[in-house]
Amino acid sequence: MGALTGLEPASVFHYFEAICGIPHTSHHEKALSDYCADFAKEHGLACRQDEMGNLLIKAPATPGYENEPALILQGHLDMVGDKTADCKLDLEKDAIRSVVDGGYVRAEGTTLGGDDGIAVAYALAVLDADDIPHPALEVVLTVCEEVGLLGASAMDFSDLAGRLLINIDSEEEGVLTAGCAGGRRIECHLPAARAAVTGTAVKADIVGLVGGHSGTEIHKGRANAIALLGRWLTLLEDHGVQYAVLALSGGAKENVIPKESSVTLVLPAGITEAVHAAAADFAAQMQAEYGTADPAIRLQLTEQGCSEYSALDADSTQRLRKALLLMPWGVQAMSMDVPGLVETSLNLGVAELGDAEAILRFSVRSSVPSAKELLARKVQTLTELLGGSVRFHGDYPAWTYARESALRDRCVAVYEAQYGAKPQIVALHAGLECGILSGKIDGLDCISFGPNLLNVHTPNERADIASVARVWEYLKAILAYKE
Repeated sequence: MGALTGLEPASVFHYFEAICGIPHTSHHEKALSDYCADFAKEHGLACRQDEMGNLLIKAPATPGYENEPALILQGHLDMVGDKTADCKLDLEKDAIRSVVDGGYVRAEGTTLGGDDGIAVAYALAVLDADDIPHPALEVVLTVCEEVGLLGASAMDFSDLAGRLLINIDSEEEGVLTAGCAGGRRIECHLPAARAAVTGTAVKADIVGLVGGHSGTEIHKGRANAIALLGRWLTLLEDHGVQYAVLALSGGAKENVIPKESSVTLVLPAGITEAVHAAAADFAAQMQAEYGTADPAIRLQLTEQGCSEYSALDADSTQRLRKALLLMPWGVQAMSMDVPGLVETSLNLGVAELGDAEAILRFSVRSSVPSAKELLARKVQTLTELLGGSVRFHGDYPAWTYARESALRDRCVAVYEAQYGAKPQIVALHAGLECGILSGKIDGLDCISFGPNLLNVHTPNERADIASVARVWEYLKAILAYKE
């Protein structure tokens, strides 16, 4: 028996647990893609699997629904792999350990992958059932969504007949998503030169941040652990501390607000009173600025021994400090048309330092194409002023809200019948694949919804069991809907 055995709906949690047992972080989805392809073969369903691992599975209409318009169910196979500091699992190779915790499903020490394993589980459960009426179904499962929607961008949709698409990649029950921001990834490459320096290596860890999804939680005022390194280095200079940067790292994914970072410095005399004074100022500033949104921020200093080291030279150290201090991050503009909607943002998600360069990785989002372009150019210009270069990739379009939508009307009607209330209809700052599919399939009518998923992209992720069951009933009712 599995950890999720006994949960309802049984078929959905059966497949979700199977998905958790197959490693499927971005760029490592092949085993899960093969599992779904084998599922289609075993059930006698037409299936197309491309070289990337994207899948199209087709199921015929059930009796009485042959004349209803075909419907596309869509989700993505990959998940963001994040874990706690003490977790020993390798998420590229090891299975997630799902457990039931009260009314929720979570994973031990890692992200759960409800984003978007729940969509895959719903789709497989529908295809496996013989008692769910539905029109002809086309199930589209993509790869590399979490790293720039790469699978959807590359997939061929020319053989899809459906023009109604249900994307199951939203995380709040009762909310129908009808538009989303576009995005782009940016890599900033800053040259670095090293020189021999003698002193005490001191590691500074910035920990205790909440982190979160850079699309759905960027507006919550949370700190960015990588950007805070620039504050720390500047405070050291304010207190007259000389240093050279030996190592630096932070973050896990471009689209995850980093909750931890570290920089190792070579200090002439180790942790002096001046260093302690800078640390005290850092703690006071963090409490003043983030005491509500990120109250547990703390700086940990650890001496690692005195020796001769190959650290960044003075120019490279200053270049890195200035970049960390000056690079924009977080919300850049709120929508003037949709109250409460973030229009434009960027997330400094990953920082790396090698022998010859430092790399800062960003995720840029905006519902306004020109604003997205302007922000990308600002990052490019600042990087070039610091002597570096940038690489753009993973660009995807916004999904524009449609004033009229037959599918949205259907989903609203079904929701009112099931819940006795109207759903909330929103546009999101997070990126969804609907924009890409709409650009490739003429006349596509899209909607996105899903069950309650909490703290996605973090080890605190939870899937609400009761919500999963209600949304399952909602999905089945939409499939069975007739005019």
